[in-house]
Amino acid sequence: MTLPLVFRPRVAQDLAAAYGWYEDQRAGLGEELLRAVNASFDAIQEFSQTYSPVHGQVRRAMVSRFPYGIFYRVEKKRLVVLTILHAARDPRLWPRPRKK
Repeated sequence: MTLPLVFRPRVAQDLAAAYGWYEDQRAGLGEELLRAVNASFDAIQEFSQTYSPVHGQVRRAMVSRFPYGIFYRVEKKRLVVLTILHAARDPRLWPRPRKK
């Protein structure tokens, strides 16, 4: 059984910004990015434990063909996508585990 993906509001903002930038570079490139991101979402759902943790329980899956990482957390009943960041972004901007 695959767990459902739940997206934090920031994910839509991150993805919209990346889409716009790629569309400005070449018409249709933003659509290619979206297809690659959706394929990564599918892989996360199917193989959520495959990707290594980068901070506590926060894991990162890289997007094929594009320099973006999808940061997510595996919970009991869902997979929470926290953000999508360009690989050149400062690692201090990466999501951190929740403090207990």
